[in-house]
Amino acid sequence: MSVFRVKTTLVRTTLVVGLAAGLSATLQGCFLLVAGAAGGGALVATDRRTVGAQTEDREIQVKSLAQISQNLPDSAHVNVTVFNRRVLLTGEVPDDASKQKAEQIVRSLNNVTSIVNELAVQPAAEISSRANDSYLETRVKTALIAEKNISANNFKVVCENGSVYLMGLVTRDEGARGADVASRVPGVTQVVKVFQYILPEDAAAATAAAASAPAAPPPPPTTDATVGAVPDASVSSRPLDQQAPAPVTNSTQVHPGNPQVSQ
Repeated sequence: MSVFRVKTTLVRTTLVVGLAAGLSATLQGCFLLVAGAAGGGALVATDRRTVGAQTEDREIQVKSLAQISQNLPDSAHVNVTVFNRRVLLTGEVPDDASKQKAEQIVRSLNNVTSIVNELAVQPAAEISSRANDSYLETRVKTALIAEKNISANNFKVVCENGSVYLMGLVTRDEGARGADVASRVPGVTQVVKVFQYILPEDAAAATAAAASAPAAPPPPPTTDATVGAVPDASVSSRPLDQQAPAPVTNSTQVHPGNPQVSQ
């Protein structure tokens, strides 16, 4: 994948995200207000991952993106999301060989405990679809913040072609509640759980430790955690009608990573 193509993709993706953010500016401006008014989960600066895991997650993401951009065809569009050393691959690739190649690249990196390969073998999504995904992510995050008895900070939300993937270190009850909330957001077609489950007592201990631990260094400025082709298309916001809850499933594409993991 050429460097020119990657740079062009990142610039254009930034414009898409900006436009999508504009479409949902009203929602974004109400994040804290909604949480306070609805009595939902508090939006506090805590992360159940250790500082070391947070740092490694950023390193894994940067290395994965760089190597995937160099070794996959220009027609591939791959998103890389990392949480607690688990890597989620979403997007579109032209063939199964490219799908397996992306997974092999991630597996070659140290400290990757597992890989969730949700890449679809199909043409790359259009800009309008990606803008809608950004909008849906905002809607899901807003809904999680407003929900009682869970903390939105414990969930990482990824949206691809209307499907919402949820990552995080959560208890089974928290995971079920979060997935139910996401499934009720208009426009979501399905919810895929990619959680790493922990016991309630471990969750309480991790939250307490995160609250008292020094903050991890901020990540370097980035445009988007994605590489690949961006087809020509107009940016638009598709109307989101009321709907029944979307189906909720567990990912069946969880594969082992690299055994060389630092503790």
